[in-house]
Amino acid sequence: MSPRLANRVADFGTTIFSEMTALAVRHGAINLGQGFPDFDGPESVKAVAMRAIAEGRNQYAVGVGQPDLRAAIASHARRHYGQEVDPESMVTITTGATEAIYAAIQGLIDPGDEVIVLEPFYDSYVPAVQMAGGVPRYVPLHPPGPNDTAWRLDLDELNAAFNNRTRVILINTPHNPTGKAFSADELKAIAILCVAWDVVAITDEVYEHLVYGTTRHLRLALQPGMTERTITIGSLGKSFSFTGWKIGWAIAAPALTPAVRRTHQYITFAAPIPLQAAAAAALTEGDAVVHALAVDFEQKRDYLFGVLREVGLRPVLPDAGYFILADATEFMPRGGPDGAALCRWLTTEIGVAAIPLSAFYSPEHQTETRGRIRFAFCKQQATLEQAAERLRRLKP
Repeated sequence: MSPRLANRVADFGTTIFSEMTALAVRHGAINLGQGFPDFDGPESVKAVAMRAIAEGRNQYAVGVGQPDLRAAIASHARRHYGQEVDPESMVTITTGATEAIYAAIQGLIDPGDEVIVLEPFYDSYVPAVQMAGGVPRYVPLHPPGPNDTAWRLDLDELNAAFNNRTRVILINTPHNPTGKAFSADELKAIAILCVAWDVVAITDEVYEHLVYGTTRHLRLALQPGMTERTITIGSLGKSFSFTGWKIGWAIAAPALTPAVRRTHQYITFAAPIPLQAAAAAALTEGDAVVHALAVDFEQKRDYLFGVLREVGLRPVLPDAGYFILADATEFMPRGGPDGAALCRWLTTEIGVAAIPLSAFYSPEHQTETRGRIRFAFCKQQATLEQAAERLRRLKP
């Protein structure tokens, strides 16, 4: 029998993240490509999970999430943002933020509906839209110019993307891969357009606590008219360095919550109950841990930024997240004709893995990425120092 893939997945292929990680393993390269820490989160949080297992909390969880975790998420929203959230009707626990985004899109999009996607975008967004039969409508974020320090959203271009077929806009703030934290003025402009066109916003806010300097994370859901039309996505993995636990959540108004829950019940039904118990403890007691992690990451950001600039990779200092984008155009004659080839060359010849920015663009806009590549700094200092030693081979 010849296997036949469904048309909706036939063109997806293997992600560049899997490819570069496998290549790094084969060549013994330091992996600054895929965004996961090479250290564990707090021992106290792990102890809660282990205790839950030992106590026999090993069967199915409540489908929409354990009550203690939903209550902890509501308390977290109130404490950090002054946002009032009803844990019973507004919070759904999912198997990671990726599932929350997928469930929300499947619950909102009919074939032919348009979804505004800001480009560059996290790689799961567009496949989720396409599998729902939706049509992605791309709006670019513009790279910094000579006198800029952050990627820029052109509000005229955004305005032009809204139309009668627009159903959803996907916003990622703080943004992966650029490290941009959307400003109050930008969020206000997005909110005005969403209200005017009756559009739902799905906001991916998994890097909410990893902001640096004077940057502050702001929630679109708190803009006028947006409480009832925003699904806010969060995750334990980024704030507490447990990316492998895959504990995510969606906060939505009661009228929007069924869009997540009715699909979530047929995707994973429930996230692991011992990890939900640990997540509840982390969110309740872990504000100091999160603050310390952000301070640590800011120092590592500055360190890696200095190394990249030293070797001629022309990085842009991010305001948030744990990635740095660098312009490696001048190395392309040595490394290959595009960012993907350059990242393979860096992995095999220099011994440091990165991810090409092209992985975050639609096929028709690949050429706009030029030689930009992404490095992760969510690593131990010793790992970054080893990477620095290898990257210095790039110097003439």
